[in-house]
Amino acid sequence: MFQRKMKKELLEAAEAYSVVTLMGPRQSGKTTLVRETFPKKPYVNLERLHIRELAKNDPEGFLNSYPEGAILDEIQTTPHLLSSIQVRVDETKKKGEFILTGSHQTALHEAISQSLAGRTAILNLLPLSLEELKLPGFRKSLDDLLFEGCYPAVQSEGLNPTKTYANYVATYLERDIRKMMQVHNVGLFEKFLILIASRVGQILNKESLAGEVGVDAKTIGNWLSILEACYIIYRLHPYFENFGKRVIKSPKIYFCDVGLASYLLGIENRNQISRDPLRGNLVENLIVMELMKARFNRGLDPRLYFYQVSGRTEVDLIFQRGRELIPIEVKSSKTFNSAFLQGIKKFREISENRSTDAFLVYAGEEEVKIQGVQLINFRNSYRVVQ
Repeated sequence: MFQRKMKKELLEAAEAYSVVTLMGPRQSGKTTLVRETFPKKPYVNLERLHIRELAKNDPEGFLNSYPEGAILDEIQTTPHLLSSIQVRVDETKKKGEFILTGSHQTALHEAISQSLAGRTAILNLLPLSLEELKLPGFRKSLDDLLFEGCYPAVQSEGLNPTKTYANYVATYLERDIRKMMQVHNVGLFEKFLILIASRVGQILNKESLAGEVGVDAKTIGNWLSILEACYIIYRLHPYFENFGKRVIKSPKIYFCDVGLASYLLGIENRNQISRDPLRGNLVENLIVMELMKARFNRGLDPRLYFYQVSGRTEVDLIFQRGRELIPIEVKSSKTFNSAFLQGIKKFREISENRSTDAFLVYAGEEEVKIQGVQLINFRNSYRVVQ
């Protein structure tokens, strides 16, 4: 139903590299995309136990079963296979021979750096972008998107978001990821997830989290790292150039899909979104991830940060384009207010004219330039980083 913007980048990568690795959260559409993009390649699901055992026991024989290459889905389950892939592609010199997918970036990056460095392109696919959701007759309100999120199954199949995310948490977060974390107390982990959601778009304070969950700060740090590695959360780091001010240096927390954050906050229908005190934070989460998707879909690093001076100037997002620093404010309001531009104005002053462009992303329809700042509707926010 939805045309993924990543397809062009996938095809170009397959023409330049022997191996293409597509990473991203589970259910973000990786398998569908690679199978549609490379329909003639055999598809192998490495999560199937008998297939995984064949790959583990005889990796070379396993690969020889696919003389023209293949799509190997969830490669992180058989990382030892990467060494055999390296030997194979070094011999054949074929471009686009193997297409790999994975959903655990730390483990996969480590294995790739050892075996496939210089031989693979690495791309990141997140759930559907607002640009991809722009279909004739398919128009969701801002609150719809905050409640439903952007996972393909929810948007294309019309699944109930609350039930879908409940299953996602139960089968993936609480079972698979909790095992990685070696969490034995399910109640502690559930509390941890809910507390993270309550801090969406806020400065991370591990000590505060630790105190509320009932574990130490080191444990919280480990849990956060695993959630980030599995594409559940994203830590947005501050821009460190201090311009002579006391700059906040802790990251902010966002979810890779805003629908999951809404579910963890206990939101069960669209009406609750409009009244939720964290609605503005959820809108910010939606836009942060939208800009990341726009960059990832073109095979580019996000180069997104935030800027905050203790108790004073704050800018929701800074997009670094070369030496230029582009301030971006995100507001949930449909109506423009000149007060929305205060952070951008102050940042422009202290950044010494390195911000020729600036944007205000909001829910309003008017896209005009006011006081040197371009107003842009949230559905078009991807244009900010193009």
